[in-house]
Amino acid sequence: MKNTLLKDIGLAFFRIAVSAMMLTHGLPKFQKLISGDFQFADPFGIGATPSLFLAVIGEFVCPILIIIGFKTRLAAIPPAITMAVAAFVAHGADDFSTKEKAVFYLVAFITISLLGPGKFGIDKR
Repeated sequence: MKNTLLKDIGLAFFRIAVSAMMLTHGLPKFQKLISGDFQFADPFGIGATPSLFLAVIGEFVCPILIIIGFKTRLAAIPPAITMAVAAFVAHGADDFSTKEKAVFYLVAFITISLLGPGKFGIDKR
């Protein structure tokens, strides 16, 4: 029982810490979106505004859901996709040290998606 409790605490700590760190990247984008400043990178040619909106979902909205443990497995997918785009499209030609942070977040959100919220989340799986 103690081992299970430690795993659940570790999983909660991991998902909350990673998501809180992601919020530091998503909050400025969210503020940019609500202020009406839609200038943003357009890596797939869908327009700057839709790209900014998708980045806000991946870096701000979904991390909040992950922190509270609501639909955690699904909520971890948009941040993982956003970080894959950051690492392999936006920084595709850069050296690894430049894209390392995005790759770390990609791995972390894939891990969260696979493991779910654990006992200490709204979903409790």
